[in-house]
Amino acid sequence: MNKKLLSEYIDACELVKETEQEMKKLKRKKNLMVQEGVKGSNPEFPYQEQQFHISGTAFSYQDDILLRKQEHILEERKAQAEHIKFQVELWLNTIPIRMQRIITYKIFEGLSWEQTAARMGRKATGEGIRKEFSTFMKAI
Repeated sequence: MNKKLLSEYIDACELVKETEQEMKKLKRKKNLMVQEGVKGSNPEFPYQEQQFHISGTAFSYQDDILLRKQEHILEERKAQAEHIKFQVELWLNTIPIRMQRIITYKIFEGLSWEQTAARMGRKATGEGIRKEFSTFMKAI
């Protein structure tokens, strides 16, 4: 595990959310219904004018092929991001609890060293927490 993978964790979490939103947009696009009103008349006498409502999708076969390709790309992107999340979360469970908290506060929540120290409690200082983190990361 390295610091780069830890920083990618945050981006991976956000990417999963964003990709899910994009997938929802694509599905809405596919289900978009178009409605139109048309006038016509009876084919037989008496010729009476009538109003007809027509509805359907403006989605063609070519659009469907493109949409499926886009969905596949988004699914791959989501799977890669989830894999990074899974790797980091697995690793996080193997390290000491104190370091889990430090990494969660500093890396995942983006707090400063002083804010991290305040959350850690027990008279911790920002500089002390930073050194503890640096020592830990050098050791792995």
